[in-house]
Amino acid sequence: MSQPPPIVLSFAASDPSGGAGIQADILTLASMGCHPLSVITAITVQDTAGVDDVMALDPEWIADQARAVLEDMPVHVFKIGMLGSAEIIMAIAEVISDYPDIPLVLDPILSSGRGDELASEDMVATMRELLFPHATIITPNSMEAWRLVQDEGDGQDALDLSQCADRLLHMGCEYVLITGTHENTPQVVNTLYGADGVVRSDAWQRLTGSYHGSGCTLASAIAAAIANGRPIAEGVYEAQEYTWRALEAGFRPGMGQYLPDRLFWAYGEAGAEDRTKIHDAAKS
Repeated sequence: MSQPPPIVLSFAASDPSGGAGIQADILTLASMGCHPLSVITAITVQDTAGVDDVMALDPEWIADQARAVLEDMPVHVFKIGMLGSAEIIMAIAEVISDYPDIPLVLDPILSSGRGDELASEDMVATMRELLFPHATIITPNSMEAWRLVQDEGDGQDALDLSQCADRLLHMGCEYVLITGTHENTPQVVNTLYGADGVVRSDAWQRLTGSYHGSGCTLASAIAAAIANGRPIAEGVYEAQEYTWRALEAGFRPGMGQYLPDRLFWAYGEAGAEDRTKIHDAAKS
């Protein structure tokens, strides 16, 4: 019998469109050679355009889901996405505190790509207090980074991104990757910060169109890279490259955003061209 692949446990909401949430995590983790475990935090009503409603699950059910698999299988990395309520954050924090040696990748999802609110101020405060001190790396975009560190009276322009990163690091996380998709720059610049400042900064071609689930893909890819034994700086680059290529090969199955093609590598050298032929054949 062969050895099992690295195992990553993801806490996230279900997205029926398959673009983001737990479905995005599962696709990404499996694509990068990991076995994904999935703990559902909430059920959403959403499509490729945005989120219409969220039903958070009972925190005890979430803790029970996690403990059942943790007592059965060796988990190499935790990945946390959309949470649903402050009580859920408390329940997850209690679970992961029993496993301090397992790295944690936290994607602090505060709103959808359309701008739908997905985290209350109470949830943000609880996340900062209970999850950040356990996090190996958090992956906010620039808008999320500003919101996470704002004090009362701070304007959005009061802090630059390096100052945001410094505040986030002082909240207890080991590394912060701030992504630049929301910035008005020719390229998307993603910067990884650690205790000594900038660890690496990577610029990527800004693709046209809007993508559903890009943040989930990136955070899950980082979790997969860590689970596969990559050092943080190397794993963050590998995850960015994977995510950019998945976005480049993205497709638009509905009336909203494009979805990353997380299995872009499976279509051979022709990539998107081969995928298009397969999709067209399936429709005929």
